[in-house]
Amino acid sequence: MTTSPISKINIQGIGLETLRIAPPAGSHEPTLVFLHEGLGSVRMWRDWPARVCAQLGCAGLVYSRQGYGQSDPVPHVRGPSGQTDGRRHGRLLPDYMHREAFEVLPALLQALGIERPVLLGHSDGGTIALLHASRWDVSGCIVMAPHVMVEPISVQAIHQARQAFEQGALRERLAAYHADVDCAFWQWNEVWLSPAFASFDIRADLAGIRAPLLAIQGVDDPYGTMAQIEDIAQAVPQTRLLKLPACGHSPHRDQPQAVEQAVAQFMASLASRWT
Repeated sequence: MTTSPISKINIQGIGLETLRIAPPAGSHEPTLVFLHEGLGSVRMWRDWPARVCAQLGCAGLVYSRQGYGQSDPVPHVRGPSGQTDGRRHGRLLPDYMHREAFEVLPALLQALGIERPVLLGHSDGGTIALLHASRWDVSGCIVMAPHVMVEPISVQAIHQARQAFEQGALRERLAAYHADVDCAFWQWNEVWLSPAFASFDIRADLAGIRAPLLAIQGVDDPYGTMAQIEDIAQAVPQTRLLKLPACGHSPHRDQPQAVEQAVAQFMASLASRWT
């Protein structure tokens, strides 16, 4: 298992930071595509994607969305929303996860020649994975702490994150992972706390998911309750649920062994589809 150097690829005029993990010789498993959280990036995953791909014997793709990591920033990220020559600027709009799932991710996968991947998304990345799987053919979908609707607990936690960024140590901690830490933070924080985002709800979209699905949630997640994954299971009958005790918003960091075991079992269950 080898990891290529982090590089940039131009997608729709935007340079996106990407990391590719090569499969072992003779591997026929689909590529595992890692979709990061609202404040995440390639580097914030640390070595977890490479470790998971090595355990599974599959290829991997990790990338940073625009404004995160070393990807191109968003111009005037706290200004009015708009587009110039097809490139967005200003604040994110409430449909930003739909745009990522329906426009950017398909273009990225096509450019890299990746067909029918298994999507593995965390938080916002989980929501993007669900939306993409509702319209595109994927081999499987794994989501950790996804958001299918806005809960009061989520808004409260995001208010607390703003306070920690402005008055605490959060900005300094995030700066190690983002070329423009203010762009990364404010594009996420401001859209989530905007009045227009209060009605965000993708539960109607979930009925379009045909692929096998694994949904993981921590019992102690400050950003969402079990209703998030329970509503997924209600809309997508083939969903497997994993509810983890002593686990917050990042199951792969709080309970790595349990998550890796569940992912391995899920991927093994898909094996008959690949051969």
